[in-house]
Amino acid sequence: MEPGISKSDEEKVRHDKRAQLKALNVQHGEPTKALDSSLKRHTALIRRIRQSIGLDNRDQILNDIETLTLEKYIEEIAGAVPEGIVRCKLEKDVWSAAEVISALHRRFPTKFTPALVAALGSALVPSNKSALATMTADQREKEEAARVMRQRPILRVCAELALVNIIRDAPTRSGGEWIMKLMRELLSNDPSLSSLPLLTTFLKSYSRPFLGLVPPVASKQISASAEPGTLACGASDAPEVAFPPLGVEAEEDELVEKDIRDRFKKMCEGYFENVAKKLVIEHKRLQEQDRRNHEAYIRSGEIFEDRQQAYEKMTKSYEKLLTSSQTLSELLYLPMPTLPTSSSTGNSIQIGTNAGALLSDDAEEAAFAALGGKWEDEEERRFFEDIQDLREVVPKSILGIDDGRESVKENDGSDAEARKNAEDEEVRRLQEELAGLEAPGGALQVNGKADSEEEAPGEEEDGAATPTPSTPKEGSRPTTPTLAPQGPSQLLTALLARLPDCTNRTLIDQAAVEFAFLNSKAARKRLVRFLTQVPKTRTDLLPHYSRLVATINRYMPDIGVELVAALDEEFRYLQRKKNVMVELAEVRLKNITFISNLTKFKVVPPHLILHMFKVCIDDFSGTNVDNLALLLEGCGRFLLRNEETKQRFGTMLELMKRKQGLLHLDQRQTMLLENAYYQANPPERAPRQEKERTPIELFIRHLLYDILTKRTIDKVLKLLRKLDWEDPHTHRVLHKVFTKPHKLRYGNIALLAMLTYDLQRYHPEFSIAVVDQVLEDIRRGLEQNMYSANQRRVAAVKYLGELYIYRLISSGLIFDTLWALVTFGHPKGHPLPQFPCPIDMSDDFFRIRLVGVLLDTCGMCFDRGSQKRKLDNFLVFFQYYLLCKEPMPMDVDFMVTDSLEAIRPKLVLLKNIEDAANAVDEMFASTVQGPGSGVGEGSGDDSGDDGERPTKDEDEDEDEEDATTIDSPIDERGPSPEPTLVVTSSQETIGPNEEEDAEFAKELAKLVTDTSTESRKVDRRTAQTLWESAVLPPGMRKRHEEGEGSTENANPGIMNFTMLTKRGNKQQVRQLAIPSESTLAIQTRSAQEQDKVEQQHLKRLVLDYEQREEAEEIKALEAKNRPIKIRLAG
Repeated sequence: MEPGISKSDEEKVRHDKRAQLKALNVQHGEPTKALDSSLKRHTALIRRIRQSIGLDNRDQILNDIETLTLEKYIEEIAGAVPEGIVRCKLEKDVWSAAEVISALHRRFPTKFTPALVAALGSALVPSNKSALATMTADQREKEEAARVMRQRPILRVCAELALVNIIRDAPTRSGGEWIMKLMRELLSNDPSLSSLPLLTTFLKSYSRPFLGLVPPVASKQISASAEPGTLACGASDAPEVAFPPLGVEAEEDELVEKDIRDRFKKMCEGYFENVAKKLVIEHKRLQEQDRRNHEAYIRSGEIFEDRQQAYEKMTKSYEKLLTSSQTLSELLYLPMPTLPTSSSTGNSIQIGTNAGALLSDDAEEAAFAALGGKWEDEEERRFFEDIQDLREVVPKSILGIDDGRESVKENDGSDAEARKNAEDEEVRRLQEELAGLEAPGGALQVNGKADSEEEAPGEEEDGAATPTPSTPKEGSRPTTPTLAPQGPSQLLTALLARLPDCTNRTLIDQAAVEFAFLNSKAARKRLVRFLTQVPKTRTDLLPHYSRLVATINRYMPDIGVELVAALDEEFRYLQRKKNVMVELAEVRLKNITFISNLTKFKVVPPHLILHMFKVCIDDFSGTNVDNLALLLEGCGRFLLRNEETKQRFGTMLELMKRKQGLLHLDQRQTMLLENAYYQANPPERAPRQEKERTPIELFIRHLLYDILTKRTIDKVLKLLRKLDWEDPHTHRVLHKVFTKPHKLRYGNIALLAMLTYDLQRYHPEFSIAVVDQVLEDIRRGLEQNMYSANQRRVAAVKYLGELYIYRLISSGLIFDTLWALVTFGHPKGHPLPQFPCPIDMSDDFFRIRLVGVLLDTCGMCFDRGSQKRKLDNFLVFFQYYLLCKEPMPMDVDFMVTDSLEAIRPKLVLLKNIEDAANAVDEMFASTVQGPGSGVGEGSGDDSGDDGERPTKDEDEDEDEEDATTIDSPIDERGPSPEPTLVVTSSQETIGPNEEEDAEFAKELAKLVTDTSTESRKVDRRTAQTLWESAVLPPGMRKRHEEGEGSTENANPGIMNFTMLTKRGNKQQVRQLAIPSESTLAIQTRSAQEQDKVEQQHLKRLVLDYEQREEAEEIKALEAKNRPIKIRLAG
């Protein structure tokens, strides 16, 4: 339809199209031209119908219907049409389907149409209840949703067919009743209202022809050409018919009979009433669940996950039902039902979809704090201002509300002017008193009376009759009756017994409602007596009791009057007994706290609380200073910001500050008054400026601080790689986050190192920058040694160890860091027992913690080769460093013991400083004296950081690092006057001797014999060599060699062979003389000569390698050819 066409015009166009198609369907007949009966075209047509009979296939299908015979395929076509209808989603597709079915109906009215109607009827049946009962709730919901999606286009096509005379109730009637019965079957027995969307879909398109519904007058559309001011005239001139009659001149032109329309409309309206009732029930259930959530939150402080999920599911279901009801109401032009509201919903805990309300509350609370209102936070405001109205839950007759009382309340405003005059007079007197303090003689009248007149009033007060106070004698709590409550008295006793347990708003409000039902003069007196006898140690109950009084006092004012009078009398009594300070301190605290809470509930009149302040200010000494502090903390903020009292109370505060400046109070009282004053009148301060972060920075921080776990590390890595690394801002943010491991959870530092290692493949310069920054942070921490940075330093050292674990740094950096932790800042890198170091004092054990963290992280990796030797050397010096400190605390001692046991379980700890110093000297001496032996021990075992054998160049680099790492502390050691040990380089012959060669050959032969599976297939020369080197005993082998040489010299033509025999456990050797010209002798001699040549060549290579290493070591030692002095600390 065109955008400019109105709704009435659209409906008229649809009506005309349906009427024309209905007239065509009355005519039946066969095509006159020849028809095609090929199987291929019929199969293609059926396939096309199954795919869709919408607008896309309409022309082709209509052409095939007119040119094909189709008689043998009627049943298949009737079964394929419902499948094609399912894919008709749009209105044009639905109309195309109606045209296709009409074409088939006109050709085969008796064969095709009944089969099609039966197929469509079977497709629009509700779900099987027995099958749904076996499914879970989620499966049922999915099944019902799929059914509705499948039946929606079929229902629309059926409605069109009923209007165009294909589906008929009788030969002369439309199919309106067939559609009505179908809808009734779908909607009846459907407690979950899963078929409600089908009715909504039906009414959107067919409410006018099937129900005869027309929009009401108020919803008539306004013409776009209407001018302002002409709508009223147009409305008066318009006809009373609200919807155009679509050009229908008579009832005969309607497509559906009137009785069917009326019955259909009545059925839909009845169904809407049922839906409205269910909506009200669900609304009440949701409110009840909301209330229960609130009570659960009050009881436990949280809402459990199962309860929250149930609430969210109920909310989702309710919102879905509400939306459907509103749509149905608009389509049927019926009003929505009135949903009841509950007074308790304002206090409910909003969860699930109502998160916006929480945000608004937080914003309101922030604004409250910024403006400095009467309340410290929003929760306190709700407690003191949101008081339950008993009229909502208690009948007026029980509360005693009548017209007379309301008229009295209205007449109470007549004295407002008189009260205002009295307040102005009081302010004037206070200002005069302030002026008197500024006068020259004001210092003598600080407490409002002359020094000579102080005692007389006190004596007169002591001589007067003292009324018996009700609070100092602590009454016993009413006991719980042993019998079940029967009458009002027993019920009241039970209620009073439960009051000490009412420690939240919900319970105390419920207690107020229960008391309202027990209201009587005697009950009110008992309640006042109970409230005045609160135990002096239970000041936590006073805010809740004050709320109880404020709730009841609105309709029972005598309770508030009597309670305030009793508290005022008690305050006056305590003023007379101000010399009794310790014994009545708790009573004063309870009295002031109760009065302060009642003041904030506006139960205490303003003039009374201001009078109490004035009394304490006039006698500004002793216990009144404490009373003033308690009053200021309790209700000072409220009085200073309340419209009725802010002017007078501000003047009183100024007066109090003046007197405080004139008097010499002790430090405790001064501190009390200062804290109370700034709590009541906090200084103005600008709101804290929150740091603004860019979205990409927030995203990166969210990934690493919130998302990063072992399971999500791959996902985080992929997201980090997708960032724009060419952007300087992004690169800077990544560098900042990756170099601050202290902001992550301690357990996630290893994951951060893993990410750094993974990113090294793609951004190597980034990983290098991260390592440099971490080392710089560790160095800065050693230089500054700030206590506030300890957590950061621990995280940085842990991070460094994890970077070594993931092969981002070499072991040299780890050992450099370890040595720096124990030597940095000390004179010449040598810690001394009694020598103070400004950045590493003897009672500062934090560096020990850092060493322990680093050893715990990567110390287990140094268990072989040169790395093991370097760690052993460091542990010797580390023990010396520990003994230079004061005795370690227990936790540090345990940490060091655990760390050393984990990496060196058999390490024997040194006990005194002398042994440690000797061990350090021996360690340095052995390091310098035995470089050759050290290299020999480490060769073959010193593996790279990645677990693979290093190359020759890497071995040389590692040795250079070893020398640098171990010798660095020697360069920084201080001079010593003790005996000096001078070390000079001595060139030794380094290389294996004959015994070592024989031992090596024996072990090699044993290894080959034991492990090789091809040992039996070796050649004779190898077998002879192995036999000579491994089988013969050493002594016999020596005699054999000597005898062989002598025999060859004696008999040039003879070669002696040794034959080994064995009898029992005894071996016997026999000499065999073989001619030198024999094949065996020739082969043996050539094999021996070849072996000697190879052995000489191998020996020459080894000696050359050893000589090169020896030359390099001598060169390194010559560079340090100065004496090394070892001082024993004593």
